[in-house]
Amino acid sequence: MPVTIRPLPDTLINQIAAGEVVERPASVVKELVENALDAGASRVDIDLEEGGVRLIRIRDNGSGIPAGELPLAVSRHATSKIASLDDLEGVATLGFRGEALPSIASVSRFAMSTRRADDEHGSVLEIDGGRVGEVMPRPHPQGTTVEVRDLFFNVPARRKFLRAERTELGHIEEWLRQLALARPDVELRVSHNGKPSRRWKGEGGSGGAPSLLSDGRLHETLGQEFTRNVLRVDHAAAGLRLHGWIAQPAYNRASTDQQYLFVNGRSVRDRSIAHAVKQAYSDVLFHGRHPAYVLFLELDPRRVDVNVHPAKHEVRFRDSRLIHDFVYRTLHEALAGTRAGVEAGAGVAVDSAAGLAPPAGMAFHGQGPASGGGYMPQAPLGLSQVAEARSGYAALYGNGGASQATPVAPPLPPGDDASLPPLGYALAQLHGIYILAESAEGLVVVDMHAAHERIGYEKLKAAHDGEGLRTQPLLVPASLAVSEREADVAEREAATLAALGFEVTRSGPQSLTLRSVPALLAHGDVEALLRDVLADLREHGESRRVAAARDELLSTMACHGAVRANRRLTLPEMNALLREMEATERSGQCNHGRPTWARFGLPEIDRWFLRGR
Repeated sequence: MPVTIRPLPDTLINQIAAGEVVERPASVVKELVENALDAGASRVDIDLEEGGVRLIRIRDNGSGIPAGELPLAVSRHATSKIASLDDLEGVATLGFRGEALPSIASVSRFAMSTRRADDEHGSVLEIDGGRVGEVMPRPHPQGTTVEVRDLFFNVPARRKFLRAERTELGHIEEWLRQLALARPDVELRVSHNGKPSRRWKGEGGSGGAPSLLSDGRLHETLGQEFTRNVLRVDHAAAGLRLHGWIAQPAYNRASTDQQYLFVNGRSVRDRSIAHAVKQAYSDVLFHGRHPAYVLFLELDPRRVDVNVHPAKHEVRFRDSRLIHDFVYRTLHEALAGTRAGVEAGAGVAVDSAAGLAPPAGMAFHGQGPASGGGYMPQAPLGLSQVAEARSGYAALYGNGGASQATPVAPPLPPGDDASLPPLGYALAQLHGIYILAESAEGLVVVDMHAAHERIGYEKLKAAHDGEGLRTQPLLVPASLAVSEREADVAEREAATLAALGFEVTRSGPQSLTLRSVPALLAHGDVEALLRDVLADLREHGESRRVAAARDELLSTMACHGAVRANRRLTLPEMNALLREMEATERSGQCNHGRPTWARFGLPEIDRWFLRGR
């Protein structure tokens, strides 16, 4: 039977497009609210019934649509947001493809009402399952209202894939949470089944520009625990700016449910940036746990392609390697600036005299009422305390044995003395495992092995970094059979591999010759390591496999060199350890991501004993 080629009907074309654009009710809410924001709305009302399946109504106070353009607005690939290829390469609006409205209208009972500021009356256009009616007059305030009823009523197969009402509503609420983080200047009001369910009050912007995300909306959206445990990051370089909040490693999640990334205000998923964040946390996060963050990346729109996904969930960067490296280094430095004794929200103090200052253009700010403070390791101590600290350091790090000095507790300043170090002064040792110290706020408990392990680890890394990466030639060059794609990467990235300690040459279409390897890792499985490095370079344009393998070895060395449980320390030794913790990067966690210290404030301790009641 001969095959006949024929054009598809417009309604069917729109329904096919709806399969990509309209996945579920949350997709409809996203597309319609983004249109409202592109129209300059400062308030958006979202009314839902049955999780959005029965009704989605989006009302905004934006600029409105001319009555004569309503039919054009629901026709395929009609948009006011781009007019040329140049516009497409520098998209600055959330929507631009002109697919959403006709796709939504083709699988629902659809109505759009609108009025501009200078119109005498409003207008409405109704569409039932793709059949377009006439534009009719209707009273309406300035702005636009879109009603979507009975989603997928004419596509039963799609309707069967929808989940329970609570599930579909949850997807909508999660997207609105993202929007609340990205656009704090916009007021959002949500109702479900006729009952108000959520309201985010708009915080206003200057000159029509969106305002920066405030601590209040961050708290309102993600909760008190997140807000109490975050560091603010703001770094600009090479035409890029990364700002937002990252959670302290101690605040981590079992899943990626609190990871929010916005590129030029657009909520997206990006594997390269997610990998960079994961790498930045690799040295401080407990195995199997995930970091939490709200990050905003800003760059020239022409350096990012937003037209790679019908629903605009993903983007493609012109220089993904630069972006990956920028994000990794920014967050790596922010986390390195944390110290034991400085609570999340109390600021991150950096000692520039000790060479720990952040790169130019980077600033770390704390959250909460104590922001702007923080502890400098050079806090004034009495002469006797300095002497004790020095003798304790010598005993703890010098001869490795127990000091023979007679313990004498140092005089403690008043509890409200601001010069008291964050971790305070040691009082005693508990079960040969924990150090108990008195601080200005109350009681500090330190896991001495975990803390000493981190201190030793950071010292080993610093010493190894100072020496540089040494290579070790192989007595007999090794021949590796690889795929052609791996061989291409090795040939293209020869300089990068050399900087990582590998001397590699291509010896055939699917073979490599390995002549030297990183000296510190020479006794491991360097061939498997090289393959992993090549995989990283192919996917991310960057690899920290060598550094990670080195760090794992140094971490093991530090663990074996740290003080063991049940070793009795003198007070000077304990105080020396506390002072080292305050001056060591990432000392709030051990090498495996476990916390090294905890603080119990006096009010909390008072509650244990019902004091003041």
